[in-house]
Amino acid sequence: MSEEATPWPIEIRLLKAEKALEVARILQLEPYLDRRPAELSGGQRQRVAIGRALVRKPEVFLFDEPLSNLDAKLRVQMRLELAKLHAELGTTMIYVTHDQTEAMTLADKIVVLDKGIISQVGSPLELYNTPANKFVAAFIGSPGMNFFDVDIEAMNGQTASLVLPGGRKTEVGISTTPGAGSAELGVRPEHLAIVDPNDPHAAFAGAISIIEHLGNSTILYVDTPAGQLIVEGDGNLDVKSGQPVGLRLDEAHARLFDETGAAL
Repeated sequence: MSEEATPWPIEIRLLKAEKALEVARILQLEPYLDRRPAELSGGQRQRVAIGRALVRKPEVFLFDEPLSNLDAKLRVQMRLELAKLHAELGTTMIYVTHDQTEAMTLADKIVVLDKGIISQVGSPLELYNTPANKFVAAFIGSPGMNFFDVDIEAMNGQTASLVLPGGRKTEVGISTTPGAGSAELGVRPEHLAIVDPNDPHAAFAGAISIIEHLGNSTILYVDTPAGQLIVEGDGNLDVKSGQPVGLRLDEAHARLFDETGAAL
């Protein structure tokens, strides 16, 4: 018998079988071990492909949207398993995804690509809190960041005085002096607060159009002079559709972008 045809020692076979069973357990594939590939669903086949990578113990994992065909519940479970696997193995993982939740929860470092060009590299919180441009700001975060045009009234060091749609004014911090041209202000839904419509500190007065109760939070769509803005509030927020409200802006977390989309 040739060397290539020599069967593996029984000890090696048992180790490989134990490893395969452990990976099957992690991927919730144990009930399907006796099935052929053609008898598996698309999501199950995708988990098998992940399993093939896991049993090999490579030096680098290359994942290209590995969870895209899984249902929502299993996707959450697999994210946790991949995170635990990364912590246990300490192996480099390069993970391609369009799902920002996967990127934010799994990554130590994120590289955001816009049409093949690197827009920003940083930790998840760096990209979330200090996006380098409008593309990154819009891509990271769910619900997405609100954007609206503003007029720059004056500059004072690292502070810009702005005139908001509707005529009210605010000030935001900047790190780069803007040039001539229009500017946009970006503010995340959780950085807008519902207040009395007559509150003198409100950035906008408007009316609630749509309400989404999500249990842990309430998402409001508010019609304002700046357009329809998304507001994220407490899960027990007691409001009604059509109700007049004011929106107070958290200036410390607002981001100003120039006409090219670059952060100021």
